[in-house]
Amino acid sequence: MDGTVPRSSSFSYRWLLPILLAASGCMGVRHEALAPVATCPPRGVIFTADGAGGFEATSNALRESIAVERLPLAVETVEWSHGFGRIVSDQVGRGHVHSAAQSLASKIAAVRASCPEMAIYLVGHSAGTAVVLEAAGSLPPGSVDRIVLLAPSVSADYDLRPALRCVRENIDVYTSCRDWWYLGLGVGLTGTADGRWISPAAGRVGFQPRVERPEDAALYVKLQQHPWASCVAWTGNYGGHYGSHHPEFLRAYVLPLLSCRPGCVQTGAAAP
Repeated sequence: MDGTVPRSSSFSYRWLLPILLAASGCMGVRHEALAPVATCPPRGVIFTADGAGGFEATSNALRESIAVERLPLAVETVEWSHGFGRIVSDQVGRGHVHSAAQSLASKIAAVRASCPEMAIYLVGHSAGTAVVLEAAGSLPPGSVDRIVLLAPSVSADYDLRPALRCVRENIDVYTSCRDWWYLGLGVGLTGTADGRWISPAAGRVGFQPRVERPEDAALYVKLQQHPWASCVAWTGNYGGHYGSHHPEFLRAYVLPLLSCRPGCVQTGAAAP
């Protein structure tokens, strides 16, 4: 479930990886960069799984915000939708999510193996969070630096432990009790993105930790949940389903979380 921003083209992963490798010094051949768009070459990649319907609103908003802040980050859209406008098919298509998650996990593993120092971030919105979490859960510990979930339409009792093992820093979740239309009524009709009918969507009520052994409690320290509050309304996020990927909100509250590793100088980053 996502916004109505028209679909725009994004460069293919087969072009992203060589660019990232060259910029980080992982390839011996030098390439001239024409018309750079950042203050320094990309030193981090954000794999973004947009919500259902293939509108790519989150990917577009991230690119816009990164361009304004001139950050050394590249955004790679995860192509997982059944097709433009096919919201219900994406929300209920568990097999499609599983296939996309496997493909994403392979891409992450390739970047991590080729450039160990490359910062890797995952951002998911709504149903796209199912792809992000399943991919992360299938990867070895420390494969991803940080995961950001915006209005996740997976169930509140989703088992985050595999993804928490994968992430080096935190999983940050942005929720809103005001998201009753899409994550309330909508999920009530279609089920959550992970195929649950009884549990409410995590994007409305937050995730419920599963602590079955002492080490689980340590894992959940890395889960940071951020409920909507009226004090963020100045960013254009009024608590609705699409507020968390408003460009101003991303610049103020999300991009500061996606900072590159030490040694990469960022300029113009907004403070929360």
